[in-house]
Amino acid sequence: MPDDECMHVVGLVLTVCWLAFWIFWLAAATGAKASRGRPAWRRFAGGRVALLVVIIFLLRDLGFRSRPAPGSPVLTGIGLALFAAGLALAIWARLYIGRNWGMPMSQRQEPDLVTTGPYRRVRHPIYSGIILALIGTALATTLYALIAAVILGGYFIYSATQEEAFLAREFPDAYPDYQHSTKMLVPFLF
Repeated sequence: MPDDECMHVVGLVLTVCWLAFWIFWLAAATGAKASRGRPAWRRFAGGRVALLVVIIFLLRDLGFRSRPAPGSPVLTGIGLALFAAGLALAIWARLYIGRNWGMPMSQRQEPDLVTTGPYRRVRHPIYSGIILALIGTALATTLYALIAAVILGGYFIYSATQEEAFLAREFPDAYPDYQHSTKMLVPFLF
């Protein structure tokens, strides 16, 4: 298969997978516990994340391609593997947290502290998974997606610190120990 055709197929597969992921995400949100009062500017955080992903693919489709190694099947393969691993981690964490899930910085009524499964080593595996999937997308398609990964990473770190302050207040006995035994986003590192 010619290189351009292969890249088109890779881009199409990634686009379909991202769309399926966000459809699943929105459908899964319907079963979450009720939120405590939440400022209006935070209500559509997931929509902003999805919009960012759509913008990346539009830029790519409009010709703003910047392949790190043109025609490199190895780099494309690594990118696709990271993408799949990232989405798998985010979905696993989302299914594991269940009804306690909320949009970034949301505060649930009667939350449970989830510390097992993907939360055993990382306090925010959903964020980790989405960032990893974006990095994989960048390696497989365009380096412009790295810009989105950096911006989203900053947003997720900010969200995580806000969520952790809430959880420390909600679980004053258990959360500090959990914080000390895990990392925020990357196991054993950060």
